[in-house]
Amino acid sequence: MNDLYWLPVIFAGLMALAMLVYVVLDGFDLGVGLLLPLADAEKKDVMIASIGPFWDANETWLVLGAGLLLVAFPMAHGIVFGELYLPVLAMLAGLILRGVAFDFRVKAQDPHKPWWNAAFAAGSLLASFSQGVMLGRYLTGFADGALAWGFALLTGAGLSLAYALLGATWLVMKTEGALQAKATAWARRSLLGAGAAVAAVSLVTPLANPSIAAKWFSLPQLLLLLPLPLATLALFALLQASLPRLARRQAAGNDSFCWLPFAASVGIVLLSFWGLAYSVFPEIVIGRMNIWQGAADPAALWIILWGAVAVLPCIIAYTAFAYRVFWGKAGGLSYQ
Repeated sequence: MNDLYWLPVIFAGLMALAMLVYVVLDGFDLGVGLLLPLADAEKKDVMIASIGPFWDANETWLVLGAGLLLVAFPMAHGIVFGELYLPVLAMLAGLILRGVAFDFRVKAQDPHKPWWNAAFAAGSLLASFSQGVMLGRYLTGFADGALAWGFALLTGAGLSLAYALLGATWLVMKTEGALQAKATAWARRSLLGAGAAVAAVSLVTPLANPSIAAKWFSLPQLLLLLPLPLATLALFALLQASLPRLARRQAAGNDSFCWLPFAASVGIVLLSFWGLAYSVFPEIVIGRMNIWQGAADPAALWIILWGAVAVLPCIIAYTAFAYRVFWGKAGGLSYQ
């Protein structure tokens, strides 16, 4: 094996996997936080209960992705986190606020509980929007100017809407009764926003970065990549058609196929991530550095790889175990 070539590719794949799993798993619990202000007090407790067993484990994947960037691509880590210092700080503040509010809202007296609910929602919004801004800044190669920052803000809004869709469809799958009906309505509304955001970001990204445009709009790549946007459009159409039917079934007491909206939403995230990964690879800092230029020494990468081989199955195992144990509908929240 050519260590100089394949080790950076392997670590880029591991880092991409960690970030993809994070976006899917923490995306839905951030989305539930974004939707929290739309529910009454009793339904808020069920919403929190639906993500309670999972949200800590979900954030492990963010730590893994950032850790792999640090140890496998140290030069790129310095550039990326130097350029993204403020949005990273805002994201961490949002995640900390969420963590504190999650525990305190259960133990707080009734007059204080709405404040902690608001703090949980605010932390969810701050973390979601900051992550989108980070993505937008990264895709433009950290360019200066109002247009580049405008694109970053657009991406922040788009990712927040995508998380809201994931959160709503998660609640459709995990709840029942009046809350499930509300979640279906939230999913229908957020679907329009998420669809518009995905379309806008997909159209603007090639304009914001000429190297990405060249990858997508050259032949024969254009023909080979055409199934990606078509499949994404098909999943949006599936959601648009299925959500009203699910609402009618739920009103009649039929909960079948409640998993379908969440599965379709995850499919949209997977296809979008695939498109972004194709747009970026093999660069680790767009326009400045590829994965081979930014990689650590092969001897160090081998040591890190063996550590990843030992740690990654453990993370996958306890994540899968948590979802298996707490599978099914969420009930009332209790710490007794």
